[in-house]
Amino acid sequence: MRTLAYLLIGIVFGITMFKSEAASWYRIYEMFKFESFHMYGIIGVSVVLGMIMIQVIKRFQIKSFYGEKISFPPKQKSFARYAFGGILFGFGWALAGACPGPMFTLLGAGFFPIIIVILASLLGTFVYGLLKDKLPH
Repeated sequence: MRTLAYLLIGIVFGITMFKSEAASWYRIYEMFKFESFHMYGIIGVSVVLGMIMIQVIKRFQIKSFYGEKISFPPKQKSFARYAFGGILFGFGWALAGACPGPMFTLLGAGFFPIIIVILASLLGTFVYGLLKDKLPH
């Protein structure tokens, strides 16, 4: 049953990404060239909505769909690690034209060259898994 719920949420997310043009390479290109507010608006609304929802979850102690407590462990503060990670993520996003969410949306929409990006992402995740104990966290 959980798998079905996650699948339905993923389908709705993919449709939303595609219809809002958040998966559009052209929109992403415009964003990185600072030519359009479209993507910044989508990202900004997502960040604000996420902040509000986290506060609602904390304040009203909302549980997950399955009755489990939702907790938010404190984050380590280190500007350098977040800056490095953000820059690396941004380079990958700019080169591929998609971040992880839109990659699968594009595949579902029939843009099959994105398979190369998905495979490279899986390879990068695998390599990270091999090296994570040697990396500073």
